[in-house]
Amino acid sequence: MNKINLLFIGILGVLFSCQSKDQNDDVRFEETVEVSDDGVRMIPITTPSGDFEVFTKRVGDNPTKKVLLLHGGPGMTHEQYGNFDEYFPGEDIEFIWYDQLGSAHSDQPEDSTLWTIERFVDEVEQVRTALGLNEDNFYLLGQSWGGMLGMEYAFKHQDKLKGLIICNMMSSLDEYEKYAKEVLGPQMPAEVFAEVMEMERNMDFENPRYMELLGEYHYPQHVLRMAPDEWPEEINRMMSQVNPNVYVYMQGYSEFGITPGASLRGWDVRDQLKTITVPTLVVGGTHDTMDPAHMEWMSTEVANGRFLLCPNGSHLSQYDDPEHFFPGVIQFINDVDSGSF
Repeated sequence: MNKINLLFIGILGVLFSCQSKDQNDDVRFEETVEVSDDGVRMIPITTPSGDFEVFTKRVGDNPTKKVLLLHGGPGMTHEQYGNFDEYFPGEDIEFIWYDQLGSAHSDQPEDSTLWTIERFVDEVEQVRTALGLNEDNFYLLGQSWGGMLGMEYAFKHQDKLKGLIICNMMSSLDEYEKYAKEVLGPQMPAEVFAEVMEMERNMDFENPRYMELLGEYHYPQHVLRMAPDEWPEEINRMMSQVNPNVYVYMQGYSEFGITPGASLRGWDVRDQLKTITVPTLVVGGTHDTMDPAHMEWMSTEVANGRFLLCPNGSHLSQYDDPEHFFPGVIQFINDVDSGSF
């Protein structure tokens, strides 16, 4: 069995050892990690369930170009953006790594009522205020779930934004599920896809065979297009640190849609995109888990949009197609900053 199968079987073990089939059961995910003090700031946030702290780490200092990074999951970590420090500092772009509540270095409360889009939007607003970000300098970049959160933040607070960057995320989870099942799934060998769909129908996600097949036939093709032994260490750490209390409650277990009962099921903001007027970049990968045609359409629905296609990229295009991802994102930030967008 190769490394990638072992990795994702390990993830499955984390999810199911910590989370029962009743998604209202609370769990605690604990990870001990040493964190450098350089640029690190624990930001207090207020929630309906009490006060907590979330982790941020600033890299660089630019008064007009500050990028707050929203990681995916939900319940993953800022290490999704581990390679940004290879590209942004040389372009004089300040960026902030940030673990959302429930993730990695941030507090991890056991209250599932906290895992709502509205509460996360309010958290991002509190983080923005604490960091002193405003419409003169604040770029918000979110990938996957982070892209959802970025859209939802813009619907409510775009007056605080200078620019919005939505990476590898569609505006409808029903359309995502349709794309996964009708386009991506059939790219697998027929017998493999049939077996995966049978386990999905039976809700047999505890079966190690489920992650074993995805680890061989789905993740290296559509999540990160690298040989298993070349996966960056920060991505391996991120995957091993997924907090199931958040991830399963909101997303569920399926990689071909949102599991019935998960709180994000049915999310669709296609008709709201036209209300976003702030300069917006939508990024997609040709081999993405998300439909690149849909993401290009999103860039035409917002009032002031641009589309960036990463032709060699998948869901983590910053790692498997940095040659297109970073120049495109950097160009967008510089164009908005100079007023030439």
